[in-house]
Amino acid sequence: MDNSEGAVASTLFPVVRVALGLPLSALGLMVAVHKIIQMIFGPVWVLVAARIGRKRVLVVFCGLWGVWTAAAGLSQNFAQLLVLYGIAALGFAAGGPLINGILADLFDDSSRGRAAGLLYGGFAVLSAVIGPLLGQLSRIPDGWRYGFFASGGLTIVFGLLVWRYFEDPRVGAADGARTSDDSSGLRWPQIRELLGSKTLQLIIGQRLMASQLALTSFGVVFLVDERGFSNASATLILPFAMVSYVLGTVLGGFVVDRVQQRVPGVGRLAVWQASTLGWGLAAALCTQVAWPSIWIYAIWFAILGLLQGFIPGCNRPVLMSVTRPELRSGAFALMIGAESAGWAVLTLIIGYLGDRIGLQGAFLYLVVLLTIVNGLYMSAMYRPFLRESATVRAALASAA
Repeated sequence: MDNSEGAVASTLFPVVRVALGLPLSALGLMVAVHKIIQMIFGPVWVLVAARIGRKRVLVVFCGLWGVWTAAAGLSQNFAQLLVLYGIAALGFAAGGPLINGILADLFDDSSRGRAAGLLYGGFAVLSAVIGPLLGQLSRIPDGWRYGFFASGGLTIVFGLLVWRYFEDPRVGAADGARTSDDSSGLRWPQIRELLGSKTLQLIIGQRLMASQLALTSFGVVFLVDERGFSNASATLILPFAMVSYVLGTVLGGFVVDRVQQRVPGVGRLAVWQASTLGWGLAAALCTQVAWPSIWIYAIWFAILGLLQGFIPGCNRPVLMSVTRPELRSGAFALMIGAESAGWAVLTLIIGYLGDRIGLQGAFLYLVVLLTIVNGLYMSAMYRPFLRESATVRAALASAA
């Protein structure tokens, strides 16, 4: 149920906009508030988890917290919707940093690409099922409210499943490090150490410019406003995008680990860069050409999903490789915070620019061109990554 409330907002925004009388920029504001809150509270939850345990935080603030998503469905105006949406985001901000830290503790470096691919593929499978179902809710009066109710209810169910079945591994377990759970907090000395990493600095810059994420917020709205499809028809692209994303994460995880074995050191980083540049070119053909059929758009969104699916199996293990086990949740909090900040700013600008020049023009400058620039920018990562990953490997071998 990761970020499922965001899926409800972006998928059903065309009918929410009509029901509450909103401009297109309101979607940008909702996404921006959601991401800014994630950026601020991601590190906070890492601190809290170091004191009360990661499992408790996941159960309460990424599970039972779904009650706030359900409450958003009761909103009578945009102010109420924005406040409740923001409160929901406050709790869910814990998910990204903690889950990625746990992933590193469960799997060693040789299998982290596959593990990340399967994890994010699992996210996408559920989204592929939920997206079209949410789209059909646009056909009934106040259907968007039922979307929030369903999202919140399912999130609570999964929180209870985590409480019943999840066993939290020891921090650093997969690396053989003898690290206590208490050392996984994010304090000022650890923040200084993390920000001293040139690779992490460059990753933060890359995630700030990651405009692929902004397209997911406006994709359905783009097809409704710019290409004239109905809300229900526009959501038909979602299964194609999500299934191909699943294929990309699963296949990409195996490919990335294999490339890493054949090109030790920079294999994952090279695949990440190639996927980013390929995505930018595919986005140009998807958004800048007026195709006559929704099924052609479905194919383009499938290609985008496939290329995007390669990225979690690349950037997660890359960050893990340059970070000590006890600092990984903190490192992911900083990376996801940068990602959230970039997503927030870009969606705000796209929303306001879309009201003025249209989403096609906004996508050209802030999605297509920016992604290509971002892919070229990644060339600066290779040298510091090789140096810092070797340092971490040596320290772990000594500690073990």
